[in-house]
This record gives sequence, C-alpha cells and structure tokens, in this order.
Amino acid sequence: MAHGALHRLRQDLFVDAFAFRPMPPLEDAKVARWVPWLPERLRHWVRWLPHFIVVGFAVLVFLGTFAMSYDIGPLRGLLVAGYCLLVAAPPALTLFRPVGAYWISLFAVIVGWFATSAFTPYGSPFGQEAFPTHLAVMTLVVLRTRPRLAVEMWLVTFGVTAVLSVFSGSGAGDVPPVAFFSGLVLIAAAAVRAWREERRAVVETLTVTAEERSRRTLLEERALIARELHDVVAHHMSVIAIQAEAAPYRVENTPPELATSFATIRENAVAALTELRRILGVVRSEDPDAFREVDPEAPQPTLASLDSLLDSVRGAGLTVEAVITGAPRPLPQGVELSAYRIVQEALSNTLRHAPGADARVEISYVLGGLGLRIINGAPSRLAKPSPGAGHGVLGMRERVQMLGGEMTADHTEDGGFEVAAFIPVAASEATAKGGAA
Repeated sequence: MAHGALHRLRQDLFVDAFAFRPMPPLEDAKVARWVPWLPERLRHWVRWLPHFIVVGFAVLVFLGTFAMSYDIGPLRGLLVAGYCLLVAAPPALTLFRPVGAYWISLFAVIVGWFATSAFTPYGSPFGQEAFPTHLAVMTLVVLRTRPRLAVEMWLVTFGVTAVLSVFSGSGAGDVPPVAFFSGLVLIAAAAVRAWREERRAVVETLTVTAEERSRRTLLEERALIARELHDVVAHHMSVIAIQAEAAPYRVENTPPELATSFATIRENAVAALTELRRILGVVRSEDPDAFREVDPEAPQPTLASLDSLLDSVRGAGLTVEAVITGAPRPLPQGVELSAYRIVQEALSNTLRHAPGADARVEISYVLGGLGLRIINGAPSRLAKPSPGAGHGVLGMRERVQMLGGEMTADHTEDGGFEVAAFIPVAASEATAKGGAA
C-alpha cells in the first residue's frame, strides 16, 4: 500500500509536473442556459469568466502584498516586489500548468518563511501572504485535476512546514490549526471535483446507453426485415425450384436443352435459398456458424411433417396431443411453413418455460383459412433461466401478420399459456396449390 501511494504521489506531483494543461472555456450551451438574456457577443466573453476571475485574484494578491511594503527602503522594496510576483504568479499559472503552479507556490512559502525570520525586526511582510495564497492555489489545483491531489498536496505542504519548523526552531504552535483548516478546505474542493466527475460520468453513461439503445433498436429492425424477407422470398424460391423440377415431366419428349434449362433454374433457386437462410442465420444468431448445418437440399417443413415434430417434442419429455378438425387440404407453401413454425415455436416455448406441463395442438381447416391453437398447462416445476428468450412470440406474430392473419398469445386462468392464430387463405390460392401439387 505504501509503495502504491508513493507511486501515485510521484505520478501526480513529479512526473510532467510542468506539463501544459490549459483550462478550456465554459461550454456555449452551459453559458446560454445560465444567462440566456445576454447578447451573443457578450456570451462569447462570458465563456472566459473563470479565467478572468483567477487572473484578477492573482493581481489582487500582488497589489495587496506589495502595498504592505510601503515603509521599506528601495532595495528591500525591490525584493518585496520580486517576492510578491513569486506569490501572485502561481494562481494565474494554474490556468495552464496546475501542478507546476503548486510547486512554485510552495517555493514561495519556503522563501517567505526564511525571509520572515531574517527581516522580522524591520517589519517585513514576507510570509504573511504566502500561505493563504498557497492554500488558494492548492484549491484551484484540486478543482482542475483530481480529488486525490488534495491529500497528496496537503501531506507534502505540511511535511515541508514541519521540517522548516524543526530547523528554524520557531516551534509548531500555529501549524496544527492551520493544517486542520487547510484540510477542511481541500476536502471541500475534492468533494466538489468528485461530484463534477461523477456528474460527467453519469452524462457519458446516459449518452452511451442511448446510443446502445438506438443501435439495438436498429439491429432488431434489421433482423425483423431479414425474417420477413426470408419468409416471403423463401416461399417463392421454393415454388420456383419445385416447378422447375416438375416441369420436364409434364411435357412428353422434353428436349434435352429444355430439361437442362429447368435443371439450371432449380439449382440456382436452391442455391439462392441456401444463401438466404445463411444470411438470416447470421442476422438472428450471435453465432455465425449456427446455420451452417442446415441441409440446403432439405425441403421446407409443412403441416404434413407435424407428426415428426410431435414425436420430437415427446422425446424431449413433453406430453402433447394433436387434434385436427375440418377436411385437410393443400395450402399455399407460405401458409404451411408459417403454421409449422408457429406450432414448433409454441411447443419449444412450452418446453423452455413450462417444464412438466401438458400441451395440446389444435389445427382447424375452415373455409376462409387455417386456425391454430396451441395451449399448455401450468408448469409443475420452476423453469430455468433462458438467455436470449423473448423473441419467439414476436416471430410468430410477424409470420401471422405478414400473411394478413391475426394472433393472440396470453396466459390462461390456470397458469398456462395459449397461442391462437388464424391465417386467411383465399379459395383461389388453395385451388392453385392443389393444381400445382
């Protein structure tokens, strides 16, 4: 601890002690908030008000110290003038080289100490103004730099004062109360500086938080667009690939050139669909390799694959039953895919957020479209935290809204959860799907 304290003391007070650190003027926004009634030209000068105050204080110190030497002879008057300049220069120097100003002010205190002992019989004012000005310099340095310099400068100053008292034999009767008062002043200055730094840190944190929030909103919006584009484009690309594969079989004695063209169309459609899925995976997942294991040749799932999905979740420990009402009929591929994904996501949410609960899947083929209802009971045990959760319902809702449907997702009275959706399907679309099949 002692080594660390000495290292910090060396870094703060000795390394680059006279480095150029100019104090910037006040911010225009702050000045406009303080004195909005001032003309624009005067506001420019108000920005430099702290500098004017410090320089004015230094001038007053010089004049006040020099005025006390009126009864001293010419030679000693020149010495007093030089000493007054030595005392008055550090306050002004804090505007540019704060730590260096502290050392010059401390040197002025030492000079004043010895000069007072030498010239006391003649009524010399040496030393009477040095320490109050030095205390003001230390306060300005703390306000300009960092709070811990208050302790470091206090220790150095009164350490030097104690040594001077011992060697001069003048005693240390006035040193303890002066040290106590100086400590109070420096603590107050350090508190003000710490408050200003904390306030600045809070403002910077709020600014960064607002920027991060804007960036997150932008990324979420991009992910939303990517999902929507995937659902729309993937459906059409899948149709193109299927039609291109089936076209040669609809025409007898298909020319080889035509068959080759259709095969090329299908290959390009499958390749485009693969790239589209990979891009969507990069956007939605923090792991860019998450979608690399997707089989590009695998067909998009439909409600015909519902049994395999139910078997999969049953193998994971979920008790689920499926009820299908109405006459099953071919539906547009986008509707089939969205319905499958909605059921898949709802069952995944049940496994994740309602462990031990039973689930029920209801699929209704009605005249105007397709109805879905996935409901689960209350969990039998506490669910584990699931990082990254919260986008499932959003994704389901996006799919339904993209197809012009409606969806509700809410908790049930018995503590479970219910997802209900209706996806409209025009009769012409269903007929076209049946003909293509």
